[in-house]
Amino acid sequence: MPTLSGSSAHPPTIVITGATSGLGRLAAIELARQGARLAITARDAHRADATRAAIVAARPGAEVRVFSAELTRMDDVRRVGQEIAAAYDRIDVLVNNAGLHAFEQRVTADGFPEMVAVNYLAPWLLTRELLPALTRTPGARIVNVASEASRRHGTLALPDDLTDTRPFTARGSSRVYGASKLLDIMFTLELARRIEDTGVTANCLDPGFNVTGLGRELRFAAALERILRRLRIGDPSRGAGLIVRLATDPAFAGRTGGYYSVRDARPLTPAHPGADPEWQRRLWDDTERLLGV
Repeated sequence: MPTLSGSSAHPPTIVITGATSGLGRLAAIELARQGARLAITARDAHRADATRAAIVAARPGAEVRVFSAELTRMDDVRRVGQEIAAAYDRIDVLVNNAGLHAFEQRVTADGFPEMVAVNYLAPWLLTRELLPALTRTPGARIVNVASEASRRHGTLALPDDLTDTRPFTARGSSRVYGASKLLDIMFTLELARRIEDTGVTANCLDPGFNVTGLGRELRFAAALERILRRLRIGDPSRGAGLIVRLATDPAFAGRTGGYYSVRDARPLTPAHPGADPEWQRRLWDDTERLLGV
């Protein structure tokens, strides 16, 4: 098992979103076992407390700090980013894991489509807020959880897809979710290029199909999850393991601008136009204008 760098006097600091359930929770527990001190974001205090208890049970004495945040609100993302940056002298790893697959359109308080806000705009903005702390840390890493669902994005339209709040059905949700994950891939590859001289690396991954947190909004999700677990389909430990590898494995030190598969961490080529540097630059510029930064 790869281990984190650092010493007992200065344990690595890892920020992870979406750590109160699913892949994020499994990854957070393993990272704590490896000696990291964790900063996790959460909107539900009870789930945050349960997650902290699970982490401490797995590694007694683990340092876990919870930062309250509502990732659908960009002002809250800015605030929590500034709070985390002020709390730590250094940040070794940022894991943007929080994600949402909604089966109907919801519009955030800022007027953004909810899936785009949570899956793309929030990690983009949180990364921007934490980048100064990351660049102060030699060998820091940024890990973004994307998805091969990005191949079902339909026809990407920029900047329209960032603000498209038209209603959709459960069937139509796959295209919107896929587009949001393609945006994550494009953001990661453009970010890697922009920070290549800082020593910070940026990579993303497809965690594969996972039963954990499966279709939160489906009435039969719990029953379906039990069936799939019985059939040994969708083991979430595989996706969580890849998150941990990209965050800690010495084999990934210095490797940047990659999109990796849960199958043996092999490199993936994004769906078109995800690998196009011009599209990546356009997305970055459109996001800057949209968020007013």
